[in-house]
Amino acid sequence: MKLFWAPQTRSQRAIWMLEEAGIDYEMERIALSSPERVDSSEFLAASPMGKVPAIVDGDVAMAESAAICIYLADRYAPGRLAPALDAKERGKYLYWTIYTPAVVEPSMSEKFNNVESNRHRSGWGDFDLMIETWDKALEGREWIVADHFTAADVMLGSSAVFLRMFNMLPETKNLDAYADRCVARPAYQRSVEKGAV
Repeated sequence: MKLFWAPQTRSQRAIWMLEEAGIDYEMERIALSSPERVDSSEFLAASPMGKVPAIVDGDVAMAESAAICIYLADRYAPGRLAPALDAKERGKYLYWTIYTPAVVEPSMSEKFNNVESNRHRSGWGDFDLMIETWDKALEGREWIVADHFTAADVMLGSSAVFLRMFNMLPETKNLDAYADRCVARPAYQRSVEKGAV
């Protein structure tokens, strides 16, 4: 398993996921801002846009953090980091795993860039609806799906930590405590150490 990564990017999610799954992997750093950057054919086969994270796992080459999390959980930790394909939680698991790129990131970008939002026009609603929905889903729960940590929590946990880092995580009943539980995980802490190099 090879991970193409860069610090302070969505690569952190892939590192965290690999650590949670207990997979041996090597890391190849991509110098995103280097004017001399020349991407290898192996990296571009995994990530045609030249974005990180991307992985190569034997014959599988792919990019996008949510897709990587789903793939790794299904292939290397089914039943542990991903509900089985026929499990009743599978639909909610997929919804919440994709919630970060489909809902959190667009609504966060609108808020950060002072773009006027319209929750009825946009598929992601708006920032307030995103937070309300996420917070409500955590009511009475330690993790977002089932009764244990899954790849959905890697995606959402990374978003909660990111929002908190930039003082964009509002005070809610559940989200701050959820972020605390995520950063307390040993795999998360290892990912921070590896991703800071």
